[in-house]
Amino acid sequence: MLLQVILEGLGLGALLVLVCAVGIRKGAVGMVHLYSLAVQERCVKLGLTTHEKIKRNSLLFKTVCVPGYIGYVLVCVYAVNGAKGFVQGFWQLLVILSVMNLVDRFLIDGYWVGCTNAWTIPETEDLKPYITAKDKQKKWLLGTAGMAVIAAVLAAMMTAFIH
Repeated sequence: MLLQVILEGLGLGALLVLVCAVGIRKGAVGMVHLYSLAVQERCVKLGLTTHEKIKRNSLLFKTVCVPGYIGYVLVCVYAVNGAKGFVQGFWQLLVILSVMNLVDRFLIDGYWVGCTNAWTIPETEDLKPYITAKDKQKKWLLGTAGMAVIAAVLAAMMTAFIH
């Protein structure tokens, strides 16, 4: 079961990579809502985007992707894996979300954003690294603790819903 849950986490990570790839398909400015305010402001100043487009893309990302990710993990854990009760649901949700978090930290942030030019926005290179050491610390802390909280909340909700 653990291997299956890890594979489901890799599936969620692949879904995140796909969302990012679609988001930057016409250039990294398409995902500038994920960048620092300084990068966003520079993009607006350069005429690459507007505050309205940034806000719209951020809202679209949150309203489509977050529920999609939650739906994915709930289907995996409860429909596919047949989890019953809080403990079974919690550990599976935590593993899936944690694997996705690792994909995000290492593959997306560490390699794709940090070591390739795919996420480079022209005329913002002086603002690199786009993900600073301080940002990385926050993402590790919030990602790790956040996944545990999300897993606990979802497991509690599903346990109450099922029983």
